[in-house]
Amino acid sequence: MLRRSQKPATTLHQQQQQLAERESALRDQVEKLERMIAAAPQLAEEVERRQREELLHRAEAGGSRLNVSIGLTDTRYGAPGGRGRPRGALRKVQREGRIIFIVLAVALVALVIWLVSHLHF
Repeated sequence: MLRRSQKPATTLHQQQQQLAERESALRDQVEKLERMIAAAPQLAEEVERRQREELLHRAEAGGSRLNVSIGLTDTRYGAPGGRGRPRGALRKVQREGRIIFIVLAVALVALVIWLVSHLHF
């Protein structure tokens, strides 16, 4: 028997090999996705069961819904149970702000009057 000499692979053969490799990779991916799709209902059921168990556990462990002592305290405005800032300090700041606004408004009016009196069109 005579053996044929090995010819270098042509571009057509190379493309066929690449396509075959891609095809096998895609088939593997499709199989993997099909397995995931088949397992999805079981995973969803497991998650739902776990959430139900957790909810039941919380319901058993927790007291009455009317039990206020387990509620979170609101700390946005300072110390819990009290006011964060004395009321008088806020009024003082507001009064100072009004005074500054009036002074600036008077200064603006004075500037406009001065400009009108010195710049005659």
